[in-house]
Amino acid sequence: MTRLYVDDRYRGAHGIGRYAREVLSRMRPEWQPLGLDGSPHRPLDAFRRLPDLGRDAVVYSPGYGALVRAPRQVLTIHDLIQLRMPWPGRAKFAAYYAGPVRHAVRKAGVVLTVSETSARDIRAWLRDDTVRIVNAGNGCSAAFHPDGPADRAAAPYVVFVGNVRAHKNLDVVLRALAQAPGIRLRAVIPQSKEPIAAARAAAAGVGDRVEWIHGIDDDRLAALYRGAASTVMPSTDEGFGLPALESIACGVPVLYWSGCRAVAEVVGERGWVLDSSQDAAEWAAALTAAAASPRRVAPPVGAHDWARTAAVVSDTLQLALRA
Repeated sequence: MTRLYVDDRYRGAHGIGRYAREVLSRMRPEWQPLGLDGSPHRPLDAFRRLPDLGRDAVVYSPGYGALVRAPRQVLTIHDLIQLRMPWPGRAKFAAYYAGPVRHAVRKAGVVLTVSETSARDIRAWLRDDTVRIVNAGNGCSAAFHPDGPADRAAAPYVVFVGNVRAHKNLDVVLRALAQAPGIRLRAVIPQSKEPIAAARAAAAGVGDRVEWIHGIDDDRLAALYRGAASTVMPSTDEGFGLPALESIACGVPVLYWSGCRAVAEVVGERGWVLDSSQDAAEWAAALTAAAASPRRVAPPVGAHDWARTAAVVSDTLQLALRA
């Protein structure tokens, strides 16, 4: 009998971790955990020994961590941002994707992703029309809706949810804040990255107007969104843009760069589109306008649902099990 195994090491507070948690708890086919230790992102993890799964087994990974010894492995590749990093940092990812990841995807004949933007990127990278690319989308927690408690603050604030990696582009918001007096930033980032982010805020001269937040649950995050003048998502590259979805689900518009196609795909007209990813003056003007004339947007209906995403993943895996 063909069996489904899951590399369930991805659960966590980050974007892929949330995806894994929400999808695996709703997946329809009966599955067993692979029971692997360590991180799926270690350089040599792709070549590790696996338990005896049987030749007909299928392994599912909610992330891009390929396992070359798996009989067949279906991956969810959320984005290809790592392949657009500057050199020399990109070198190791280029080799990893060209080797283990491409091997796993072609062997399975199918790969899952989370947006049409990522689906197009994967098609261009893979260069193999025999592989089926399935956009399962992303869901949104039930905590994110317009009708609920909202944070109150003495001064208008905007919200940033992410990390300090270059493509998240937090620095343009910090530089803009210096030109937008009276507005505060409340940033939800990993606790381990707070010293780096705080140093950048201090260098921009806005350290006293930024609050760093971490370790909060969905209900607390939703209240943070609802109290904001807007959410800022200045990313230069994304595979989806979950904070943008959570924000508009709470009725709060998003400020984003026009060149980030995945965020534009999620937000549409529910926000302010900026022409530049680096022009602090343009971002400052947008922050000021958002704070001066707060607006609320209609949340999307039915487009992003974890049950739907899990159903698409389940259907894809059931087809793989029968192949």
